[in-house]
Amino acid sequence: MWHLLKDMRKKDKGLAFLAVLLIAGQVFLDLKLPDYTKEITVLISSESNTISDYLLSGGKMLACALGSALLAVIVGYLAAKIAADFSHNVRGKVFHKVFDFGAGEISKFSTSSLITRTTNDITQIQMLVAMGLQVMIKAPIMAAWAIVKIVGKSWQLSVLTASAVVLIMVVIGTLMAVLLPKFKTVQKQVDDVNRVTRENLTGLKVVRAFNAEKYQEDKFENVNENLMKTQMFTMRGMAFLFPVMIFVQSALSLGIYWLGAKLVDDISIPLNGTMTEIFTAIGSRADMLGDVVAFNSYALYVVMAFVLLLMIFVMLPRAQVSAGRINEVLNSDIAVREGKDDGRQTEEKGSITFNDVSFRYPGAAENCLEHISFQVNQGETLAIIGATGSGKSTLAGLAARLYDASEGEVLIDGKNVKDYSFRGLYDKMGYVTQKAVLFSDTIEGNVAFGEAAQAITEGDVKKAIDISQAQEFIDKMEEGLYSHIAQSGGNVSGGQKQRLSIARAIARNPEILIFDDSFSALDYKTDKELRRRLSTDLKSTTCVIVAQRIGTIRHADKIIVLDDGKMAGIGTHEELMKNCEVYQEIAFSQLSKAELA
Repeated sequence: MWHLLKDMRKKDKGLAFLAVLLIAGQVFLDLKLPDYTKEITVLISSESNTISDYLLSGGKMLACALGSALLAVIVGYLAAKIAADFSHNVRGKVFHKVFDFGAGEISKFSTSSLITRTTNDITQIQMLVAMGLQVMIKAPIMAAWAIVKIVGKSWQLSVLTASAVVLIMVVIGTLMAVLLPKFKTVQKQVDDVNRVTRENLTGLKVVRAFNAEKYQEDKFENVNENLMKTQMFTMRGMAFLFPVMIFVQSALSLGIYWLGAKLVDDISIPLNGTMTEIFTAIGSRADMLGDVVAFNSYALYVVMAFVLLLMIFVMLPRAQVSAGRINEVLNSDIAVREGKDDGRQTEEKGSITFNDVSFRYPGAAENCLEHISFQVNQGETLAIIGATGSGKSTLAGLAARLYDASEGEVLIDGKNVKDYSFRGLYDKMGYVTQKAVLFSDTIEGNVAFGEAAQAITEGDVKKAIDISQAQEFIDKMEEGLYSHIAQSGGNVSGGQKQRLSIARAIARNPEILIFDDSFSALDYKTDKELRRRLSTDLKSTTCVIVAQRIGTIRHADKIIVLDDGKMAGIGTHEELMKNCEVYQEIAFSQLSKAELA
């Protein structure tokens, strides 16, 4: 928690210091009220006072109460502002940290957990900061100041008050020890509810197609009920504190008046004494009665300080857990770090080289790829084919630096990819993911998405759409290029999403285009025409194509055949048909000998 708070902006720290001063002033005014209460009590005990004496003391009490209320409003405003700025700052840090994550870090935390940490967890800390400035600072000051006020007035009443404080601390400490582990469980269970909800929403079509509504409902009910039971346990424990506090507060007040009555009664009035002795005894009784009334108010302020702290204790455990989860994100190591080369000063252009590259996923027992070596020059087309799970997408991801090679080196334009800044590297590339991703925007906004080395013009967008074979279905839309695309492309087909994703990569005018199984949803005619346009309109662009279909890659300049993470062969289609058994098996499983001939 402190690690997050110490990074608070200087402006907010200044406002927090001002809030502390105002809170001290508020406590001072609050603790002046019992003094005036005692003063009025003493005045009542004397018959020589006028109404103006009461009005003066009452006016002072009213001024203190109004001053305290005004300071409370100002402190509340400052606390809300500081908490909002603090959460804005932390949320920005978490967001930018997640943006630096690679695939390994994302899989470690999971998408649902990262969303919860960015929203719910930060909100928990924001609430604690807002309440803490008003309560956590006020309560200790109030308790300490009130104790100073009551010390020396009566050791009997002081012992009674101390006993009440010890009882409260024992109850709070016991409950916190029992409930804190449960609060950690609550945050994890919120992640589970978030995960199952996302699965239901994103997989709604599949759920309905397989009549799995009841299964998904039971699945959600299970995680939801677990969360409810844990929260019920923690809330019942917290609810137990409030009646305990009220009981202690009432018992303390009753005890102070009972003991105070005995102390007042012990001051005897000498009826046979002189007038001076009689008035002195009466004055002593009046002073003691005033002390008892004031002591009761101070003692209740001490207990009230713990009542205020109780509000924080309700929020503190969850906020501590949330702070720990946020720090896990902020302190996590980034596996893929950018270099400093902006990519402008390179002798080569559009070349890709793998020098004895091996790769192993974090935590895996074996390498996913082993001893991969090849070179592709500008304008050439490299195809990668192999069985499912052979490492095709991983190989493409290494070229795009989604991961870093465990062994060996990957070169782009003759330089190690680790030396490039992210912007310098991705200005050279257009990458089309295996799963087409579109954003809630217009078609034009999706195709012109992001920034490139040169500004993407409307002409670039139209050219990319034409090459990607997307013009046909765009023309049928009512608003054409400015038609709206729903989140994740929910209002277009799989093939249309792939074509728009391909257009987005082409619009950047990159040196290298990487297609990670990006033609799978295209029909054969569209596939053929798209590849023809790539070869004619983008002759100087290097293409890397990951594919399952022989027809998609048979005309590539080089074809890499992967088998269980190893290179089973490399060459042209004709060469591989002669000397690569794995490639032959794939080819004959898809096409007849006549078609291959």
